[in-house]
Amino acid sequence: MAKWLMAAGALLLLLGVALHYAPWLLNWFGKLPGDIRIESERSRTFIPITSMIILSLVLTVLVNLFRR
Repeated sequence: MAKWLMAAGALLLLLGVALHYAPWLLNWFGKLPGDIRIESERSRTFIPITSMIILSLVLTVLVNLFRR
């Protein structure tokens, strides 16, 4: 369990550094076809359906690779 927590922490640290120093690397995330944006005068709603499906597929592949 500790190894998984350390790996997750390292991954979050790398993601944070990438977002801080190179925000254009993940600029595409949330702007894919299938992501729903509803904007009105009083509210904004964002539902990232396609982005979450891609993230789920990538995480599933990575977890299956590391479990074997």
